[in-house]
Amino acid sequence: MPDTTPDKPSLMIRRRIAAPPAKVYAAWTEPEKLARWWGPAGCEMIDASIDARTGGTFRIRFKEPGPDGEIHDVSGTYDAVEPDAKLSFSWQWITMPERKSHVTLTFMAEDHGAATILILHHTQFFDERARDGHQEGWSSALDKLEVCCTSE
Repeated sequence: MPDTTPDKPSLMIRRRIAAPPAKVYAAWTEPEKLARWWGPAGCEMIDASIDARTGGTFRIRFKEPGPDGEIHDVSGTYDAVEPDAKLSFSWQWITMPERKSHVTLTFMAEDHGAATILILHHTQFFDERARDGHQEGWSSALDKLEVCCTSE
């Protein structure tokens, strides 16, 4: 019997960052570096714990702008870790644990290692609305990542 379950929405974002893969990778795996860019524009990092190894976990909390800004809390488990090349992990908001999705990051050297092609592939969204919200959030956060990695 064929599977008639519709595919869940996903998104893919490709960015060229004028920094070596090791620097871009470190911005994802070292909490003090992650704090410099994480979250959509205007958001403030509260804290992050990262154990970037296969089977390791992460948890990131950040706050939206303003005195009454909502606090967001996301966590996951790494299922693939290849230093300077790939990170793959589950993605789960504490407020919606039933909506688990998955992120794969690929870091590819360009310009003899002076730049990185970052591909973010986020899959298994609950619905199109969730995908669209993440598209906006990731795009804004990656703008900040690019500035962070190229301004040091």
